[in-house]
Amino acid sequence: MIFTLLMLFVGVAGVMAQKPAQIKFDKLTHDFGTFSESNPKVTCSFTFTNVGEEPLIINQAIASCGCTVPEYTKEPVKPGEKGEIKVTYNGAGKFPGHFKKSITVRTNGSVEMTRLYIEGDMTEAK
Repeated sequence: MIFTLLMLFVGVAGVMAQKPAQIKFDKLTHDFGTFSESNPKVTCSFTFTNVGEEPLIINQAIASCGCTVPEYTKEPVKPGEKGEIKVTYNGAGKFPGHFKKSITVRTNGSVEMTRLYIEGDMTEAK
C-alpha cells in the first residue's frame, strides 16, 4: 500500500514539474509603412514558437476592428515548433492617414493573452 502511494506521488510530481505551453513571438508589432488608398489591402505574418513543454493551442485571435482579419494555426503546435498568425488590414472605405490596430491572441499557455499590433499610413489615392 505504501509503495502504491509512493508511486502515485512520484507520478503526480513528475506531471506537475513539466512546463506548460508557452508562446514566444518573433515580433509583436508590424509597421506597413506608407501605402496608397488605391491598393488598400495589406498583409503581414507574425511567427511564433512554442517554447514550453506541452502542445500550444491558440484558442482565439481577435482584432480590435472589423477592418483587420487575423488567421491563425488551428492545430496544436508541438514544443519547439513554429506557427503563424497572418493579419490582413483592409483600408477600403476608411479615411486616409495613420492607423494602429491590435490583435488579442488567447492561448492555453502560461501567458494566456498576448497583444499584437499593426500600424501604417494610408495615403489618399491620386
